[in-house]
Amino acid sequence: MTKTLFITGASSGIGAATARAAAANGWNVALFARSQDKIEALAAELGEGALALPGDVTRLDDLEKAVAATTEAFGGLDAAFANAGKGLDTPGTVEGDPEEWRRLVDINIMGVLYTARAALPALKTAKGHLVMTGSAAGRRHIPGSIYGATKWFVHGYAGNMADEMRDWGGRCTVIAPGMVDTAFFDEAKPDKLHPDDVADAVLHALNADPRNGVREIFLMPQS
Repeated sequence: MTKTLFITGASSGIGAATARAAAANGWNVALFARSQDKIEALAAELGEGALALPGDVTRLDDLEKAVAATTEAFGGLDAAFANAGKGLDTPGTVEGDPEEWRRLVDINIMGVLYTARAALPALKTAKGHLVMTGSAAGRRHIPGSIYGATKWFVHGYAGNMADEMRDWGGRCTVIAPGMVDTAFFDEAKPDKLHPDDVADAVLHALNADPRNGVREIFLMPQS
């Protein structure tokens, strides 16, 4: 039976690359993002095993409706990838913009929590897999980094969820890349990791033998 993966932040970068990699590996993919035109174009590219689900990761209701639409379309949910995230235009505690911090926390922390809350009932039924996009910034201290602190939350929460989900046969993995050449940065970073590299890591965790709970994958550019 074909497995199904729900992806947030699926319109570009790591999310879109993971959708392509999963589809190439025979998965159904449910694409969730605010950019309706982009996810609809991606779904058309990937074919009948792809479903475009426009919505905002900071709205629990949007996520619950999207997960329900996914399970209705594909008959269940085997994995969810809490991938949506953002950085800060103006870093620093004194220099930064508190309103921008709020948006950062809403997406990087609340968006992960909402994705997990919406997906877990279906994942529990399938003894499924929850994957989260962490960061190298969530594994070490970076002077004054508020963005990095949100990724520390993701790493801590992923470890806690791995212990909880193990009790019912589920798995949880955090993917922790260093710098990736995506629209996250204003300038191209062609010598850094590519989204496909991160997608490969996600598929490695998803395809691991059920006896193998891959808790974390940490990848860094060689340059």
